[in-house]
Amino acid sequence: MLDLRDISKTFNPGTVNEKTALSHLSLHLEPGDFVSIIGSNGAGKSTLLNAVAGSFVVDSGSIALDGRDITFVPDFKRSRMIGRLFQDPLRGTAPSMTIEENLALAYLRSAQGKAPFSRITRKDKEFFGEKLKLLGMGLEDRMRQPVGLLSGGQRQALTLLMATLVTPKLLLLDEHTAALDPATAEKVLELTRHIAAENRITCLMVTHNMKQALELGNRTLMMADGRIVLDVSGEERAGMTVDGLLRRFRAGTGEDLDNDRILLSG
Repeated sequence: MLDLRDISKTFNPGTVNEKTALSHLSLHLEPGDFVSIIGSNGAGKSTLLNAVAGSFVVDSGSIALDGRDITFVPDFKRSRMIGRLFQDPLRGTAPSMTIEENLALAYLRSAQGKAPFSRITRKDKEFFGEKLKLLGMGLEDRMRQPVGLLSGGQRQALTLLMATLVTPKLLLLDEHTAALDPATAEKVLELTRHIAAENRITCLMVTHNMKQALELGNRTLMMADGRIVLDVSGEERAGMTVDGLLRRFRAGTGEDLDNDRILLSG
């Protein structure tokens, strides 16, 4: 479904700021996989998501989605196939526009056969209301309210809905609950789990929470120095503890994981 073959990316090559962010990384995802990614700062987690989203062109290797080579397809064209959420709830929505207008933009951008400036019908608006009701936040009664007046959790839930309003082939989640309070984060995670499972959306999720990385989805990756150093799933993952994950990281890299944010969350 998603095939990354030997991709590499170095930023600022030939300068004192040269940084190899991805190093000969290969990864295959099956349809419906929900993969959690964990690793220290600078491990390459967000860079991996950026490469898949098309934020830059990789230096070498190839990226294929659903059998189509998208290595050189620009990000705005990939966005029809790939949904994305960021850590900052302020990203992904237009604050001065209403909830209804934000949903209309997302729908028209992603829907096949819809021109960007098509009219939104009454049936479309009813569809938006039905989807908003599933969030359980009462937003279906506030569709004409500017998004800038929503809380961070409400905006992130709305962004999740916008990214999946027309089912994407792939959903990229870059620590999308890290900026939320624990209760709201759990609510958004549950929505993520439900929407992904119901629509069988293939997901790549970056997280700093080791416990979450072992519990959510069906696969866990650990990254270091732009490489995947651990890939666990099935029975091995089901029986793995946070301590076991740390031991495997040490075995794969020859060093201890020293990121306080990750260790404290675990």
